[in-house]
Amino acid sequence: MLNYGVLSQNPQHFRNFSGLGIQEFDTLNSQVKDKYPAYENKRLQRGDRKRAVGAGHPFVLSLTDRLLLLLIYYHIYPSSTLLGYLFNLSQTSVLKSIKKLEPLVSEVLPLPKKEYEKVRRLQSVEEIEAVFPGFKAFLDATEQEIPRPHGKRKRKTHYSGKKKKHTVKTQLTVNKEGLIVHKTSHVKGSMHDYVLYKRSHPKLHSKVQVGLDLGYVGIKDDYPNLNCVLPIKRKNSGRGKVGVKAQALSGEQKAFNKALASERVVSEHTNSRLKKFRIFGDEFRSRLKRYDLVTDIVCGLVNFRIAGKLII
Repeated sequence: MLNYGVLSQNPQHFRNFSGLGIQEFDTLNSQVKDKYPAYENKRLQRGDRKRAVGAGHPFVLSLTDRLLLLLIYYHIYPSSTLLGYLFNLSQTSVLKSIKKLEPLVSEVLPLPKKEYEKVRRLQSVEEIEAVFPGFKAFLDATEQEIPRPHGKRKRKTHYSGKKKKHTVKTQLTVNKEGLIVHKTSHVKGSMHDYVLYKRSHPKLHSKVQVGLDLGYVGIKDDYPNLNCVLPIKRKNSGRGKVGVKAQALSGEQKAFNKALASERVVSEHTNSRLKKFRIFGDEFRSRLKRYDLVTDIVCGLVNFRIAGKLII
């Protein structure tokens, strides 16, 4: 039977299974335990209860093992049947343990929406630079595959021509250290990155420069007051000029694009950290109504690992 006592004896295996080191897990577990009594009392005293408090079967696993179960599910993304076999639980108990614990974990972790609330309150130059080193932020969108929808309309709206799969898309904004300071709700995979930006984007201080890619061409015309920078694109020769190549970029322009790409790579590194949690990297098997909660928790785990602290 897998549990914290067994897995913590091998730190490397613990990291590979849960995505966190033992000390990181202990820090998270300590905060969850502190908030659990109030959270559980609120859950039990909810108004829509159909049975008296105390009815039903209690949780088989301890709180620590349930937290470990959730992290293994998020990091490796096995089936609930396999998790039940590893923890000696039924499939129903596995899903119940995960679902009941997710809201509490999201309260403790530094989710992007909590980081964005701090960003909106920034006033002095020192405060801004502390959150955005070098006064720079980077924005990009990422996609995740979903099962082929049953409805014809949804199959069309969620089909990504870029990925050649049915996907959902999320937009992330990170600082120079890779900390996720803003995350949008998911949208259909066919939506263009710039259309998603127009629908939802962070409102940052004018001193913060936002680094973008060529998917956001035209943003300077639509948002003239936005402090942003884009790569320089080769100008097309125009319609009707078949076989005529676009004018090559100069050495200075190529150097500018290279320098910008070397800075923007931090957003790709953050995407890579997120995708290591297979629930965000593999095909999302759960219902889409849970997608934003699940991806918020993954972003909170990545922020916790980058910043090294929780919401206390």
